[in-house]
Amino acid sequence: MENARKAKHGWALTLFFTILSVVYILPIVIVVYNSFKSKVWINKTPFALPNEKSFVEFLNYTKGIEKTNFFGAFVVSLFITVISVLLICLCTSMCAWYIARVNSAFSRTFYMLCAFSMIVPFQMVMFTLSKIANMLHCSNPFGIIFVYLGFGAGLAIFMFVGFVKSIPLEIEEAAMIDGCNPLQTFFGVVLPIMKPTMITVAILQAMWIWNDYLLPYLVLDQRKWKTIPIAVQYLKGGYGAVEMGQMMAMLVLAIIPIVIFYLACQKYIIEGVVAGAVKG
Repeated sequence: MENARKAKHGWALTLFFTILSVVYILPIVIVVYNSFKSKVWINKTPFALPNEKSFVEFLNYTKGIEKTNFFGAFVVSLFITVISVLLICLCTSMCAWYIARVNSAFSRTFYMLCAFSMIVPFQMVMFTLSKIANMLHCSNPFGIIFVYLGFGAGLAIFMFVGFVKSIPLEIEEAAMIDGCNPLQTFFGVVLPIMKPTMITVAILQAMWIWNDYLLPYLVLDQRKWKTIPIAVQYLKGGYGAVEMGQMMAMLVLAIIPIVIFYLACQKYIIEGVVAGAVKG
């Protein structure tokens, strides 16, 4: 009787999450097939599939790429995302290792400050941040990387500390007995063990930085540098006119790299999140 009840509940949960998945995926599907339709037909029948009248092949893609200088924005976004993610993963993993292994008032206070930074909304500091970034000449792809490091450190350190506390201390002690210094112990022993959490942090940070619009808009000098979210906004003309087909085409191109990265690393996500939550 109990097994039948569990099976019934299992089917109900499966059906519920299947419907929920369809609801989440449906807007993406609508964007994809509307990217092959003309603007007039998108406005008339936004939920209809392309037909012989509305289908414009890859015209929206070619015009969108030309108008937004998409590949230039793609290079800028790729550079900022890759370097920022690498820097966040390296710096925060080392910091988390220190916090987890050095039990002092300083390390505990620093950890609490990092945890507190996750609940501070960006809107509270965005104007002050943009002013300071301008004063420090950070309005370029190199400067904004350090801004992302500051904003991404809180979540990354929180996840890494939880994982490091689950690593047996005896492994590090054995490495030190064998003659390893702290840097050799970290890069040779601890860092390989942190791989699942490292990939999870990298995915979360990459998705955030790649899709971020507000921070680059406030910090970057847009006369020289544009990320993809900023470039796509240039398809919005005066008086509210929007080239919907071209904008949807650019959105499709923009999500392809991050979707590929996510699919390649998705098996590590749950493993890394659970590992990071073993100990707080």
